[in-house]
Amino acid sequence: MKAKEIQDLIDFIAQSGLDEVNIETEGLKLNVKRNAGIVPVVQAVLPAAAPAALSPATAPAAAAQTPAATVQNDSTVIVRSPMIGTFYRSASPESPLFVEVGDDMKKGQIVCIIEAMKLFNEIESEVSGRIVKVLVENATPVEYDQPLFIVEPN
Repeated sequence: MKAKEIQDLIDFIAQSGLDEVNIETEGLKLNVKRNAGIVPVVQAVLPAAAPAALSPATAPAAAAQTPAATVQNDSTVIVRSPMIGTFYRSASPESPLFVEVGDDMKKGQIVCIIEAMKLFNEIESEVSGRIVKVLVENATPVEYDQPLFIVEPN
């Protein structure tokens, strides 16, 4: 399985409500378990000769994922995480933050990165507007559909 196929499978499981999935092929063993109220546990065992594309040092940033955005009330929108992973507010510790409270952003602008399975996914905004609040601390785990930002659309 390719990294993208594994990520798609995890996203499907998160949306489907399945509690457990086991997949075993010649070069990969994947066990995904989820219990009500607990973050899904993902274990992947790759053979020693795993493709370099899955290596964190050589993995290119994955194609941008579009987070879900939902209306919180009449004047704000919540930007949500499209996947399970680790939330980062900048591309590296030395880089400036993608967005800060009070910043105006455009639809399609990168607002954060979520690292999932050693792949760094650039998350783009679905709405244009002003950042009202950042709901997640940098370098912390996030769950699928977890609120990340509150935005006042313009």
